[in-house]
Amino acid sequence: MSKYVVAAFYKFASLPDYKDKQPLLQSFCLEQGVKGTILLAEEGVNGTIAGPRAAVEAVLTELRSDARLSALAHKESYTDTLPFYRMKVKLKKEIVTLGVEGIDPNKQVGTYVPPEKWNDLISDPEVTLVDTRNRYEVGIGTFNGAQNPNTDSFVEFPEYVEKNLDKNKHRKVAMFCTGGIRCEKASAYMLAQGFEEVYHLEGGILKYLENIPAEESEWPGECVVFDQRVAVDHDLESGSYQTCYGCRHPLSETDVASPKYEEGICCPYCVDALTEEKRGPLAERQRQVELADKRNTRHIGG
Repeated sequence: MSKYVVAAFYKFASLPDYKDKQPLLQSFCLEQGVKGTILLAEEGVNGTIAGPRAAVEAVLTELRSDARLSALAHKESYTDTLPFYRMKVKLKKEIVTLGVEGIDPNKQVGTYVPPEKWNDLISDPEVTLVDTRNRYEVGIGTFNGAQNPNTDSFVEFPEYVEKNLDKNKHRKVAMFCTGGIRCEKASAYMLAQGFEEVYHLEGGILKYLENIPAEESEWPGECVVFDQRVAVDHDLESGSYQTCYGCRHPLSETDVASPKYEEGICCPYCVDALTEEKRGPLAERQRQVELADKRNTRHIGG
């Protein structure tokens, strides 16, 4: 068994007192010794934390002790090394930023589709399947036949819908994302735009990988996660990718073997935009990482 549990969770709920919750939750997480990030906003909570099972379960229990968050669900994966360096509880305007006023999944949301019924839904030829994640996430794994919006940020999703989807032509739209939060909010946006049949994968890709055996899976590739593991495979174990420190793009073994890759500095995706002004601090940081390795110590963020 892996040493640490990684729990990803979110819940849209009306939390007008979210600012008051921040210091108490921060203190509780520190007391339990978990690490990760939790976002609080008036529309709910969103986070990923990691630590020993008892500590992670204590934090989840604390969150669910608020009646408004009692139905908070989470996805689990496992790792032998803590994938976060510190614990942060942050206040935000939105727990996932779409940037469109009035979109509230607490009031209007699409149809939740559990992982066990997802394969049947996306095999329907009348369904338009949309990946709501960013282009670099789609690049290392997505469901077969899914549309790639080619976005760099979720705030670009409304523009993609305006240019590529038609409520009269695309009568059934199914969406998915990493943990369920982006596609859930996207479904609320789509309904507000007049689309009638909107579906989203409950619990996201992570819950699908957790529940669906590999031999029955329609998911090829790996899934990007937002911690030091970079991506996970179908068994929810750390995948084969690493991250470019310069631009945060996931890198395959081929990318790392490229002459355009310099450890800690740049990769094929960012080398052409790298200025000497940016290179200097990155090169110095990498030098400090290598010195720490020689001393058999750990450089924070290294």
